[in-house]
Amino acid sequence: MSRLAKKPIAIGKAEVSVAGGTLTVKGAKGTLAKRVHPTISITVGAEGVSVAPKENSRLARALTGTFASHLKNMIAGVETPYVKKLILEGVGYRVELKGKELVLSVGFSHPVKLPIPEDVAVTVEKNVITFASPNKESVGQFSAVVRRVKPPEPYLGKGMHYDTEVVRRKQGKKVV
Repeated sequence: MSRLAKKPIAIGKAEVSVAGGTLTVKGAKGTLAKRVHPTISITVGAEGVSVAPKENSRLARALTGTFASHLKNMIAGVETPYVKKLILEGVGYRVELKGKELVLSVGFSHPVKLPIPEDVAVTVEKNVITFASPNKESVGQFSAVVRRVKPPEPYLGKGMHYDTEVVRRKQGKKVV
């Protein structure tokens, strides 16, 4: 069994409930729900939330740590939302927010339009795109989808990269 799941998980200011196979976490910044696998039992106690396998199978033991990690991420997300930032670099590259769509002009013959998920808040300041949501999975997935449109290029550095990411630059051709 996972070391993460052996100790009870502290709730903090969030409200955790399990009913009908669904784990629900409510907090100041939002509400998250996740379906619980039938081989996992989640109980809410006074000292925190404990995750344990219902049976002694390999799948149940593996999912115990996974659900403990999901639960920690959900509790942290409803207290302070997860934030990711993408920086767009390149001459003539633009990004704008039109309603529920993110429109990217990144050197293609057409603008790339991406629908924004319901639980992700997107803000655009010049060429910095900021994604925020209490759900860690949706923030990471949508930022990865946006970055995949134009990943950073190693010779000129054009493209989109995370603010914490270091783009390794190559030298290019030398003239003799």
